[in-house]
Amino acid sequence: MLNLALLIAITVFGQKERNAIDEKYKWDLTHLYSSDKAWETAKDRVVSEMPKIDRFKGKLTKSSADLLACLEFSTKLNKEASRLFIYTSMNSDQDTRNMKFMSMQQSLEQLFTDYSTKTAFIEPELITVDWKVIEGFIKEQKGLEVYKKDLYDLFKKKEHTLSEPEERILARSSMVTGVANDIYGTFKDAEMPSPEVTLSNHQKVKLTASAFSKIRTSGNRADRQIAYEAYWKNFATYKATYGQMLYGNVKEHIYRAQSRKYGSAIEASLSPRDIPVAVYESLVDNVNKNLPAFHRYLAIKKRMLGVDTLKYSDLYAPVVKNVELTYNYDEAQKIVLEALAPLGNEYVNTVKKAIGERWIDVYPNTGKRSGAYSNGGAFDVHPYILMNFNDSYSDVSTMAHELGHTMHSFFSNKTQPYPKSHYTTFVAEVASTFNEVLLFNHMIKNVKDDNIRLSLLMNWLDGFKGTLFRQTQFAEFEKKIHEEVEKGKPLTGDYLSELYGDILKKYYGHEQKICLIDDGVKIEWANIPHFYMNFYVYQYSTSFTASMSLAEKVMNKEPGAVEKYLKFLSSGGSDYPINLLKNAGVDMTTSVPFDKTIQAMNKVMDEIETILNKKEKNK
Repeated sequence: MLNLALLIAITVFGQKERNAIDEKYKWDLTHLYSSDKAWETAKDRVVSEMPKIDRFKGKLTKSSADLLACLEFSTKLNKEASRLFIYTSMNSDQDTRNMKFMSMQQSLEQLFTDYSTKTAFIEPELITVDWKVIEGFIKEQKGLEVYKKDLYDLFKKKEHTLSEPEERILARSSMVTGVANDIYGTFKDAEMPSPEVTLSNHQKVKLTASAFSKIRTSGNRADRQIAYEAYWKNFATYKATYGQMLYGNVKEHIYRAQSRKYGSAIEASLSPRDIPVAVYESLVDNVNKNLPAFHRYLAIKKRMLGVDTLKYSDLYAPVVKNVELTYNYDEAQKIVLEALAPLGNEYVNTVKKAIGERWIDVYPNTGKRSGAYSNGGAFDVHPYILMNFNDSYSDVSTMAHELGHTMHSFFSNKTQPYPKSHYTTFVAEVASTFNEVLLFNHMIKNVKDDNIRLSLLMNWLDGFKGTLFRQTQFAEFEKKIHEEVEKGKPLTGDYLSELYGDILKKYYGHEQKICLIDDGVKIEWANIPHFYMNFYVYQYSTSFTASMSLAEKVMNKEPGAVEKYLKFLSSGGSDYPINLLKNAGVDMTTSVPFDKTIQAMNKVMDEIETILNKKEKNK
């Protein structure tokens, strides 16, 4: 007979094999290709078409018809290539141990490199003429209108466009420059062994990423500490390897920036999207100036936990006794649909379709990629969502978050032609965090019980911590490590831990004894995949401040607010991100969105302290 404690451990912390999960909770990738054979056929078709791009060489500035034909041909291939890649990557994410789909993915990467090399003539050839020539072509050929912004952007970055031979070399370099990221994902999610720990009730648990996420939210402080020590010690065992991977990735960013004659890696990342570096820097400055608000949050967390010293391992712990916000997936669906109702029938009905037609891969399984994401790159199909649902309120919030991305992609793909459908990363997180605001508003409006209300308010504060402060902390670290390498400093695992630990201690008030940072936690940088995304992570924070302002307009039923927001979701990349947000009703070049966000945070903390004072008075 199975030991009961062991059975509980398997039930709570274990992961099922994929074939044990009901099909309705797994995404249906046959919407992309009916089979691997159909994928191979599509791939062969793309391969056979690729050499035809050569026929346009030398003609792009001679004829508007040839320019249009070239761009339409390339667009068609890019669209199909994206679909091919999504099929392999998502199949691989279902079980990262399966090398079949990784091999298919790698074959595509080689294919894309070859095609990038073949198309390296396009940009250098176009910029040999004056912009007025291209503008004239656009007037001659209406079909070129959808490419106007991209063409104009090309001429804006003329000084950063290389000669054709140089562009070919740079394109060919992609065969090796993405290796650090590929190795990181494979090692962390598939090959790095997970430690086994014994919890306080003698349960033995294999500490996978999913299990760690579960235990860190446990009400048992001893178990949290056990998990933290073992989890980060395991990462520290491989700190030299993780250091080399991240160093290689940073060097790739700098290599590309310097090759294109940008002053820095951050400028190379932000400038092509018309995002001033000052927006990034002001975010970091504003958050640092407002660390007292963050420290106030930590003090509330400490007060509610009733501990003498707040530790980093306490940050995800439940703070209200006898209140555990758990929801199964069916309950989560109902809550999310009700929360999103202010956005109208089309929005809600599309979410229902996403749930009912298996756009979502819901539960964790052995070997599955950790975390969550939405992939909207299959233009002619529909977006997909990967989750690792564990029945917690944070999973409900994650569901709302990823559906925000999905709906952004859905509306953009539906409304915009393919060349204008791709929204930039600067606005990517607006739609997702907007949904989190609506979810919180829905939950808090329908709860009267002080304990549940406290739990929800603290969960929302945890969102400020995770999205505004933590992501900016990551952004500060990311900027710092790029600057260090640009000054000629090599990055090692030890040095990265030193840099990360210093920033961590500053944010959490370690020296002021606000929150204790154990030395073992300094390796946390090795567990953050966003550091491989080339200055992506700061946009969680900027998007959060934007979405707070936009959601407030919708919740206050401001005339036209919903219509403006849905138009924003439908705009794709048809304009620059700063302009898209201005049209929706928020100006990101000012401090107003940030100031409003801090005001909202303090308002939540005021309510929490009022409830706590009342409870203490009634004791």
